[in-house]
Parts: sequence; structure tokens; C-alpha cells
Amino acid sequence: MRIGITCYPTYGGSGVVATELGIELAAAGHEVHFISYSQPFRLNGRNDGIFYHEVPVSNYPLFEFPPYDLALASRMAEVAEYNELDLLHVHYAIPHSVSALLARQMLASRGRRLPFVTTLHGTDITLVGLDRSYLPITTYAIQESDGVTSISQYLKEKTIADFGVTRPIQVIPNFVNCDIYMPIKDEAVRAEARRRLAKPGEAILIHLSNFRPVKRVVDVVKVFARVLREIPAQLVLVGDGPDRSAAEWLAHDLRIHDRIHFLGKQDRVNELIPLADLMLMPSELESFGLAALEAMACKVPPIATRVGGVPELIDDGVSGLLYPVGDVDAMASGIVSLLKDRDRLEVMRDAARKTARTRFCSTLMVPQYVSYYESVLNRT
Repeated sequence: MRIGITCYPTYGGSGVVATELGIELAAAGHEVHFISYSQPFRLNGRNDGIFYHEVPVSNYPLFEFPPYDLALASRMAEVAEYNELDLLHVHYAIPHSVSALLARQMLASRGRRLPFVTTLHGTDITLVGLDRSYLPITTYAIQESDGVTSISQYLKEKTIADFGVTRPIQVIPNFVNCDIYMPIKDEAVRAEARRRLAKPGEAILIHLSNFRPVKRVVDVVKVFARVLREIPAQLVLVGDGPDRSAAEWLAHDLRIHDRIHFLGKQDRVNELIPLADLMLMPSELESFGLAALEAMACKVPPIATRVGGVPELIDDGVSGLLYPVGDVDAMASGIVSLLKDRDRLEVMRDAARKTARTRFCSTLMVPQYVSYYESVLNRT
């Protein structure tokens, strides 16, 4: 198949999953065309079968805001017609579904068929789409999609409840390449790599996010401060965003900044995660929790909140630990208990990896997308 993919090319989970899906599809022999305003950050430009098409957006004095959605629709139609795409797969409803709908209509007027699939990822439904300014158009774009998928059962149910969507929604969970996200098998190599972050005997905790308020990165620092009272440890923070400054100042005020590594955005997080003992994800809401899955694939159990689609991923007490939002004392207590009981931690590490491998590997999920594409093409 020839597949067009549109996503936000930044560090958010929807862009990560869309890019990884494109890479896996190309590896399976499909031709993949990314259409976006910049190249997705996880593309290295050397992937066979993958092509990138930039969406140029012109600035005119007439427009207070450049009309990206219209430029995207035009580019989608151009790329689809020139490269004879079979379908478009858009990630994140606003504005990508609307643009795909317009591109489909443009080509239909010239006798060209271009179905599109919309994948719902989270904040496009739970935050942006519910804004009264966008709710009618979001609902319409979802209803008019030739196929709709959701990354969790939670998000599917919320979409139906909040938007009144009547068309079928297929749940295809997020996934991870278990041959890239994996533990470091050589313990000597892992120990040597850990020495760059921590002294021998110190635990390493890690957090990975876009540092937006919903991720509650300040809670990560609070939890870590409590852990430090009983366990020598280091905290690795990967990512950047609006709450980074607040986290930095809190670390300074608590006088633990010398034990926290603010690494900013990193391209090869699969090399960092396996160095940690535990992953912290105290989010206000997660429709799935991709960072937790990446950690689990690396045998790093997540300490997370019992929200959204997270319980569909993490089996509390087996592959990780779940707590109410904001309960930093309980999270810290759970972490300390695990770090003091290495046998229990090792069992949980094995369970986390097993969950990732048996339920959420790309080898399981990508064929589901291919099968879904085929069903859409057969229906339209």
C-alpha cells in the first residue's frame, strides 16, 4: 500500500506513535509519505520506503494567523494525487481530520478516491476537541472519517460519550518496538553506563514527558525529595516544556538540585531508560501512557497514576504501581518499598517486560493497522 501519514512532528506521544508506525510500515514493504510542516523528529532521513513532504505556509498581511489547515489540505491532495496514495492516516483530530476531509472532497471532484483514517490520541478529545470553538467541527470530522481508531478503550468510550459519535471506533493500543526498547543484557555494560548518572549503590529514577501541566512534573520532584530521605538516588528528567522552570526552582528550594539531571529533549531515549530502576509518571490524565510502555519494554516498572487508559496498560502491583493523582507521599512510599526489596523489584521488572512483549509490541499492533486499512479500502 501507499500510505500518507500526517501528525504533529514534535515530541508528543501522537507524533512518536505516528512516526514509529510509518517506520514499521515501511519496514514491512509499504510506501509511506509523511505530510507535515516539519520532518518528524524520529525520522533520520535514511529510511527506505519513507518520503517526507513539507507543508509550506505563507504569511500574508491579511491573515492574523497563517491558515495551516488549508495549506495542509492542499498539500495532502497534491501528494496523494502525484504519488497515487491509497489512503491517508491522520493522527490527532484537530486540524488533521478536517484537512483530510477537505483533501478527500477536492480529489473526489476530479474522480479520485482518497479515504482517510483518523486516530484519536488523547488531548485532541479530552482537551482541544471539547473546547466549544472546536467541538462541532471535531465531531463532524470524526463522523466523516472513513475509519476511526483510538489508542485505548478509555478514549473510545470518552469520545462516544462526549461527542455523541455514532460511527464504529476500533481500539488499537499504542505500541513499542521491543527490539529497540529493551533492557541492557550485559550487566557490566549497564553498570558502567549508570556511573555517568549515579554512584554505585544509588538508585536512578527517570521521568519522560513534554513538561506540560497535565504531566505534573513538579510532583515528580516532590516524590523524589521524599524518596531521598530514605534511599540514596538520582533523578533523570528527559524532555522540556512550560513546567521545567517550576521543577528547577522547586529542586533548588528543596536543595536537591545536585541530584537531578535535567537532560532536555533527547532523541535516543531507548538508551537512557534501561539505566533507570523505576519510571515516574504522576500525570493528571493519560489516555494511554506511552512513556510508561517504553519503560516497561526496558524492564523499568512505572510508578503512575490511576487515570484514563493507564490501568489498561499497567497491572497494579504486578507490572507497576498505581496511585491517586497528587498522592506524592504514597508514591514515594511505594518507591522506597520496592527499592528496598530487590527480589520484588526484579519480579516486577520481568513482568513489565513480559507485558510489553506479549501485548504491546509493534509486531502485534502494526498488522492490526494494516488489516484495518484493508477493511477501510474494501468498504469505500
